[in-house]
Amino acid sequence: MREPLSRAEKGAFNLPEFLRWSGLGRTKTLEEIAAGRLHAVKVGRRLLIPVSSAELWLSAQPAARYPGTQA
Repeated sequence: MREPLSRAEKGAFNLPEFLRWSGLGRTKTLEEIAAGRLHAVKVGRRLLIPVSSAELWLSAQPAARYPGTQA
């Protein structure tokens, strides 16, 4: 039996892997893809999100702001 590849070894996430990695739900992820903010590709029936695109998407998110804190 093969061992799963680590994130560093993977070239792309399938949708369930991306959901676990990002903590997002399926609906929000598909919204991000439809809006063009998250790059995904179709290979046959599979939806794949390149790891580099996932990391770029995450780094482009605005910083969290909480009430009572200063930036």
